[in-house]
Amino acid sequence: MALETLFSKFQINSMELKNRAVMPAIGTGYGNKDSTVSDRLIAYLARRARGGTGLIITEICAVDPRGRGFKAEVGIWDDSFIPGLSGISDAVHREGGKVAAQLHHAGRETFKEVLDALPEAPSAIPSVILNQPCEEMSIDRIHAVVNAYGSAALRAKKAGFDAVEIHGAHGYLITQFLSPFSNHRSDEYGGTDEKRARFAIEIAEAVRRSVGPDYPVLMRVSADELIRGGYDLEFMKWLAPNLEAAGVDALHVSVGVYSTPGNLSIPSMDTEEGFNLFRARAIKELVSIPVIGVGRIHDPRLAEEALQRGDADLISFGRQHLTDPDFLLKARKGDYDDIRWCMACNQGCIERLSYEMKSATCSLNPECGQEYRGEPQKVLSPKRVWIIGAGPAGLSAALTAKKRGVDVEVLEREQEAGGQLISASKPPHKEGLSVWYRWALRQAKKAGIPVKCGITVTRELLEKEKPDAVVLAAGALPVVPKISGIDGTHVYDARDVLLEKVPFSGPAVVLGGGYVGMETMDFLLEKGIGVTLLEMQDFPPVGKHTAHGYWLHRRIRKGGGTIVTGAKVTEIHRSSVSFIKDGIVTELSPVNMVVTALGVCPEHQLADVLTSMAIPFLSAGDVISPRRIIEAIHEGHRAGLEI
Repeated sequence: MALETLFSKFQINSMELKNRAVMPAIGTGYGNKDSTVSDRLIAYLARRARGGTGLIITEICAVDPRGRGFKAEVGIWDDSFIPGLSGISDAVHREGGKVAAQLHHAGRETFKEVLDALPEAPSAIPSVILNQPCEEMSIDRIHAVVNAYGSAALRAKKAGFDAVEIHGAHGYLITQFLSPFSNHRSDEYGGTDEKRARFAIEIAEAVRRSVGPDYPVLMRVSADELIRGGYDLEFMKWLAPNLEAAGVDALHVSVGVYSTPGNLSIPSMDTEEGFNLFRARAIKELVSIPVIGVGRIHDPRLAEEALQRGDADLISFGRQHLTDPDFLLKARKGDYDDIRWCMACNQGCIERLSYEMKSATCSLNPECGQEYRGEPQKVLSPKRVWIIGAGPAGLSAALTAKKRGVDVEVLEREQEAGGQLISASKPPHKEGLSVWYRWALRQAKKAGIPVKCGITVTRELLEKEKPDAVVLAAGALPVVPKISGIDGTHVYDARDVLLEKVPFSGPAVVLGGGYVGMETMDFLLEKGIGVTLLEMQDFPPVGKHTAHGYWLHRRIRKGGGTIVTGAKVTEIHRSSVSFIKDGIVTELSPVNMVVTALGVCPEHQLADVLTSMAIPFLSAGDVISPRRIIEAIHEGHRAGLEI
């Protein structure tokens, strides 16, 4: 595909873009604690601009100190921020890109600890997700915030930004005013569609007055809140022409708010790619200004098809910019096999930022957010390093070490490289894991890294070959608890089930409610096998608060699966399973297949051997402690930097 439309020039008001690709605002937490711009943030955005995107939109910039969503949110509420903000625009311009500042007020979607004051909102209704008490805004305060947006836009213009984007989506303050779900006012800012829209329209008008007629003003909107009692697409179809009349030059059509089931604002791997484009098209048919489509769009070929269909005028690629900042350059050359694709796991970006309160990165790209550190230091005298294990930690270590000039060789005991990702990629919607390890293997081949499978590293082999150093990424082994009957011929490890190495026969029982157990259950249900899952904890280890967890539980419920928590398995029989729950012994029958997903334990044997032989080594991944793909890839990367 030639991608002619995607790579054609485009005009938004006075701003000419070199192509129709947009990087939307993505929260990183890279700002300084005093809300000033950091060198880290500048380097990160410059690296994305270097990849050839037409328009970069910064992460949220607070128009008022009481509107911050988190402590390190970049500020734009005072002229003192202009010099730091200029650093962003200068850096993006040096890389040949255009940049817009996103203007933001969190409203009730923040914490008192962030603001040192109660959050403010159209009505004193706490956030459904954060459950944080908030304060209803007075008319005077509403007017002050409207003016703050206008003043912030002028600061962005003075700081050299090519445009501004008003953040009117995802449940923040502007959306809170628009929605009957969160706006229960009975004055001129609530009670009817027209009155609830007044705040958004006044902000658009204030920004336009502030920056003049020729300066581009974008607005991001959620086309549908997708919550009970919220506004829907029909309301946004009414509102969009009114925003155009108020001075908005382009609409960035997203979807959802904080409390939308499944977090569709930042959709997971469980959501169809391009799922939101029909909403962009619905808005585009009613306005004469450009519309930007967004919603799990990673592949430029999908973007080209959407543009040619007329779904949107420009396309936003969000998390794909984190995973591979050069994906557009590669796509333009047709090098799709070289692109590291985002799998929409959300572990490194939004979940890390929101749940772990850490700055964002990318699970699959450990260099994301580290650009300010510069290129890794080359080795002066190359060592001969063995990477033991060709799973995510081992492959990541090998690629990084080779980039530094280290003489690396990967040794894998199994007959195929990929480690746990081979089986983990088999459940529904988990294909992205196999996409990553196959990409890593192609990169290893391209770099000249030998990956040798079917080799078990022993003391004898180490003594014979004498590597200078080792990265130990040998993974972990399944836990087999002492349960009567667990060695039965109809009892299988979850990984063997996922790899279809065993015969399937339902009804089945899965032991263990972690991700492996839940996803294996999902896998079996999709194949038409009835499944009951038994979990010893009183609550499922996989919660519904993450997007993937929500969709996983939903599919299992719709598929007819049964989850029993607080169940301690006591015995496995040939056609039944006995367990104790609340002191009562229950026998589950009939059972034709039992699947164990009871965790794994690190394999320490080789670590002891390496220590006794005084061979320098670093460990990475499950061999330290079984965790997620983000820890495996990032620990492997660090080992590759340090070995």
